[in-house]
Amino acid sequence: MKLFNRKPQWSIVTSAPKGEAGKQWGDYWFATDLSQALIAEGVDAKVVSRAGANSEKRNADDVVLVLRGLRRVVPSNTSATWMLWVISHPELVEPGEAAQYSRTFAASNNWSPDPEIGEFTPLLQATNANRFMPTTSMQKSGALFVGSTRGEFRPVVRDALAAGIPLQVFGVGWEEFLAPDQIAGEFLPNSELPNAYANSAIVLNDHHREMAELGFLSNRLFDAVAAGARVVSDPALGISDVFGSSVVTYQGPEELAKIYQNPDAFFPADSVDAQRIRIDHDFRSRARVLITAAESVRHD
Repeated sequence: MKLFNRKPQWSIVTSAPKGEAGKQWGDYWFATDLSQALIAEGVDAKVVSRAGANSEKRNADDVVLVLRGLRRVVPSNTSATWMLWVISHPELVEPGEAAQYSRTFAASNNWSPDPEIGEFTPLLQATNANRFMPTTSMQKSGALFVGSTRGEFRPVVRDALAAGIPLQVFGVGWEEFLAPDQIAGEFLPNSELPNAYANSAIVLNDHHREMAELGFLSNRLFDAVAAGARVVSDPALGISDVFGSSVVTYQGPEELAKIYQNPDAFFPADSVDAQRIRIDHDFRSRARVLITAAESVRHD
């Protein structure tokens, strides 16, 4: 049933700051891929920084989707349908927060928050299958990590260096922990990520402790596996259920070194996981779920 005589107007609110600084946040690119998927599914969608969450411009929206990260957003008193998708930092979600939204989703199949936090429909993170796809155009070499320090010497990078693995690191803040020649750059353009993942011998990944324990799987996993990469990650709840044999988890530098030195012993030669992730976990499939949810609210 069509509830509009025009395309519905959606805004996707991210935790990222506005301007160029926000483009160094994964949340911004997640929202950008999601907005493109929503547009492809027949709605108008735009990305809004956290500063614009309660702007008067939200009065023109039919749907406001908040991607919950580091900061809470209190919905404005508008006629829009407000929905919440917790994609990271579930430990920061506050009691009563979910009740302020018409529909709530969480990027975990395993999170069971206390009743005072609220109820959430599982909706995992995703990838853009139009961009992330396997390629054999270049010889795979080295290990790759793309991400900021988050104010700490991230364990997977520390372990890779301890294991003597040739490593490319892209991200902000690494000067505190790495020598200049160990840093490939502060920023790897998002447009270059698919090839970078596809052409690395392994892609390294880790999680915030709470996200690993509660099954909030990193967006990096979806993108890298969709690109055909062999991914090595810290353990996380539900990771093998989603990614199968394309993601190998490790414990400590010694095991990480063994995986890097003999990846064929850990990764199958003909993995079908890349194609499965691109089909089952594309942003288009997430967009359809969100659109259906919004239409059901507005119909009611």
